[in-house]
Amino acid sequence: MSEEIRNQEAAENVENNETVETTEAVEAAGNNEEVTNQEDLEIISLKKGDTVKGTIVKIEDNQAYVSIGYKYDGVIPIRELSSVQLDNAAAAVEVGQEVECKVVSINDNKESLVLSKRAIDSEKSWEDLEKYFASQEAFEVTVADVVKGGLVADVGARGFIPASMVERHFVEDFSDYKGRTLRVKVKELDRENSKVILSAKEVLEEEFEANKQKIMAELTEGQVLEGTVQRLTQFGAFVDVGGVDGLVHVSEIAWNHVDKPSDVVSEGDKVTVKVLKVDPEKGKISLSIKAAAPGPWDSAAGKINIGDVVTGEVKRLVNFGAFVELLPGVEGLVHISQISHKHIGTPHEVLKEGQEVQVKVLDFNPSEKRVSLSIKETEEAPAPSAKPERPSRDRAPKEVLNNPNVSLSNEGLSFTLAERFGDKLDKFKGN
Repeated sequence: MSEEIRNQEAAENVENNETVETTEAVEAAGNNEEVTNQEDLEIISLKKGDTVKGTIVKIEDNQAYVSIGYKYDGVIPIRELSSVQLDNAAAAVEVGQEVECKVVSINDNKESLVLSKRAIDSEKSWEDLEKYFASQEAFEVTVADVVKGGLVADVGARGFIPASMVERHFVEDFSDYKGRTLRVKVKELDRENSKVILSAKEVLEEEFEANKQKIMAELTEGQVLEGTVQRLTQFGAFVDVGGVDGLVHVSEIAWNHVDKPSDVVSEGDKVTVKVLKVDPEKGKISLSIKAAAPGPWDSAAGKINIGDVVTGEVKRLVNFGAFVELLPGVEGLVHISQISHKHIGTPHEVLKEGQEVQVKVLDFNPSEKRVSLSIKETEEAPAPSAKPERPSRDRAPKEVLNNPNVSLSNEGLSFTLAERFGDKLDKFKGN
């Protein structure tokens, strides 16, 4: 065999060896890749209590599936999605949402991986709640449920807002509060017993007081405003004037006498009021409805004249007389001495409230809002009754005194005394 042929065969052998080595290398590489992939699948080691992060990939009514890069997806039961009761899982999470969970249980044989989002949220929330409680800073929550006695909000833990701490006013029905966003403060915190009490009322009170002081600083006595009747009491009506309530006392509701505010106004009524007094220190505003309207006395001047006999209604009876309304809001006094021609002990003996009577105007002073009236001067005085004759008495004849020293007349008395004293004087002269 020539040297040229030997060289050619050697070259082919080298080429074949390289091909075999390459093939073996490729096969080896493939085997290594399979090993690597197998290692990647098993590189995550999980145990109960571990914290993992993942993505929501599927939601059912009562659970959500989470991909955490493990051999199979984890499941978050609806009870582990939130600290509050949910109607369905979609109320707490959505597909594609990143979540952090704690491993509740794992069983590779059954490919069961149960996770809890609630456990992680709760741990994080207590730190925030403790900060809010210490600083008394307000924060927002969403009402998750309406229960007996109040509202429930998910704050990582179960936050409870008692009914008395929801609004500044009484609320009878909370059914439409679910889903609302409220600003609250932490009132009570007990981590050991998982107790979180929240208050929205306190935040509203602070906001109201701040707004009240601002509005009161802008109010001036005598100012006329439009307001809305908010609530009624026995002693008056509270009227909202731009976000703050002022009191219209029952005596300031109308020019005529008002027994109770509900006789004249109702909650929700729009009214015009006049500012009587503003007291920022006590936080009180005194308002008047009647002062914002023309007074009945202003127009009474041309309708009532002294000497007129008019019909009126007895509005009030007092010990010293009766108040009779002549015009709406214009009352005059019939003094007890002007009620009847006969003597009476109290006005109640002859009059009653609501009775119509004829009265005569004795005096009228609109500037002082005073009218003096008389009922008896509209009636004819009864004829005086005849006095019974006294029985006659027979008088004995006067006894005539013949005593010369006594006289019933001044003249006789003077004469007798002169005589007597004259005799005495003569005796003294003779001696």
